[in-house]
Amino acid sequence: MSQPLSPAATSAMVLPPKRLQWVVTGLLAIGLTGLDPGLPLSWPTIILVAMAALKLREARSRAERRLVALLQLVGAGLLGAQQPDLLPSALQLAIALLALAGLLGLELELSLSWRQLLRRSAQVLAAALPMALVLFLLVPRIGPLWTLPQGWGAAAVTGLSDRLDPGGIASLASSAAPAARVAFSDNRVPPESERYWRVLVHDWFDGQSWQRRELRMAPALMAPVEKGAAPADARARQLWLVEPSRFEAVPWDGRAQPRSDDLRLRFDGELLLKRPPRERRHYQLISEEQDSPWQQRPPSLIDLALPKGANPRLEALGYQWARLPEPRQRLAAAEAWFRSQPFRYTRSPGTLPRRAGLDTFLFERQQGFCGHYASAATALLRAAGVPARVVSGYKGGTWVQPFGGEPYLDIRQAEAHAWSEVWLDGEGWQRLDPTGWVTPERNAATAPAMALEGQAPLWWRWGQRQWWGIDLAWSRWWLGFDREGQEALLDTLLGRQRQWLGVLLLAGLGLALTLSLAALRWTQRLRDRGPQTDRHRRELERCLAALQSAGLKPHGSEPLEQFCRRAGRREPRLSNVLQELSHHYTRARFQWLSPTEMQRTLKHLRQCRQEIRRICSSFSTKPSIPGHPSSPGRTS
Repeated sequence: MSQPLSPAATSAMVLPPKRLQWVVTGLLAIGLTGLDPGLPLSWPTIILVAMAALKLREARSRAERRLVALLQLVGAGLLGAQQPDLLPSALQLAIALLALAGLLGLELELSLSWRQLLRRSAQVLAAALPMALVLFLLVPRIGPLWTLPQGWGAAAVTGLSDRLDPGGIASLASSAAPAARVAFSDNRVPPESERYWRVLVHDWFDGQSWQRRELRMAPALMAPVEKGAAPADARARQLWLVEPSRFEAVPWDGRAQPRSDDLRLRFDGELLLKRPPRERRHYQLISEEQDSPWQQRPPSLIDLALPKGANPRLEALGYQWARLPEPRQRLAAAEAWFRSQPFRYTRSPGTLPRRAGLDTFLFERQQGFCGHYASAATALLRAAGVPARVVSGYKGGTWVQPFGGEPYLDIRQAEAHAWSEVWLDGEGWQRLDPTGWVTPERNAATAPAMALEGQAPLWWRWGQRQWWGIDLAWSRWWLGFDREGQEALLDTLLGRQRQWLGVLLLAGLGLALTLSLAALRWTQRLRDRGPQTDRHRRELERCLAALQSAGLKPHGSEPLEQFCRRAGRREPRLSNVLQELSHHYTRARFQWLSPTEMQRTLKHLRQCRQEIRRICSSFSTKPSIPGHPSSPGRTS
């Protein structure tokens, strides 16, 4: 009995369908939408994906399709390097799975369906996991070969800048982009009135703007971070996850004790990493009830400096308060004056003149955002003889309790805020928020963030927060294993015998390679243990693949027996082995045979495959059957 050959059986899938690679290109395009154009690798990635799409459009040969698949795999790797979040990582995995399936379809001599190709691709990725795990755990961490551009994050949107010049901003747009997330080990979140997360300290005033003093970046001026066991009065751990930034300073509450070797505490209260985070960064703090040592460091002359004549009316008002004997009385006078004036909070105040800009704000326009009020109040207090400086950071945060996940505080760029710090004898540096004097009925810093969030439907906000919780857990697991985590692992494995690191790495790679090969062999045996007819079918597909490499292809629905006779007439050297192939496969497929006979026919089919490959390899040129369509057939 004869049966028709179908496309799945006769085609060796020399070229995978273009649709598969177009799907990969579409997924890459989706991944590009999440890139920040200001990052150095963004445009090379975009150009690479565009090149792959253009090459795919004109690809005709196997080599061209192979090049497209390799470009797509490189593109997936570049996306993953720039976007370590959970969703981009899942997208990267899907891209790698499909691109590898297309590459396997090019390289394998078997005719496989889409499902079989995806299964093979998943098996290859799974087999590579042991080696990837060893490399992830043991290869020393090095910094990326690129840095953030100098202008990154300098647009006039809510966020932080090392130069605070509110008079130069006409309108401040709200950004809902994430800034940081923090989880508390005891789930005791600070009350809203205490949610001030300091980042930058601005103490250099030129009469119009406030800047950080770069001199304080010298290592000799860094306050050491205490190490050892957590103090007895420590409340809990704070687990921070910050977004990429061009600042080495990171947010914290001003009291917690750093517990990471990469953190340095500057004596003005800035918590610094060794370098700006170019990707999401994870660090850990220990909550403290008592003040931090930086709060008791006496002020310097720079904390009283005020350019003479830059804002005459401001200086005159401050000099009036300077007559009061106690700093507390001067602070009370400043607060009373701000409350008595018709100030209005707005994010579109317009620009101020470069000369006497703070005078214009205080006595004429009397409208602005937090930067205006912090800048003016700090300058007034300096004129009154009270050491003061401006601090920028974040105020507020939304407490998120994801379903089945760990609660955390979500801090957005829209919650960026500026306030003042003043020095009081016997008390140290104390926080002072002039914006609260003007808008006591609401939180002026977080209201825009709440407005942005309130625009979305309730179900969307709920789902978004659940996803943020999952993403936070992923980021803590993935980013938490940083250089410090690797050092801890190596200390556990090797102690101080670091000279054995190379041996450990080679042993790990050898073990991973052994496990990978064993996994591939195990999956091969699982396939071989399938139904006998499936094993016979795979042997037939291998035979047809060998014949196709010699240019012998069946018609779309041509029975196996008819194809073998016609191919034998065209190539007499194959006549006998093709008759054997047709005979043994037909018996196994359509006759009832005992297990012993089925095994015997399978052995005959393997012998036929070996003989076909031997004869086809001896052809000096690939023969072809005139009039045969290139479209493959189907085997039932």
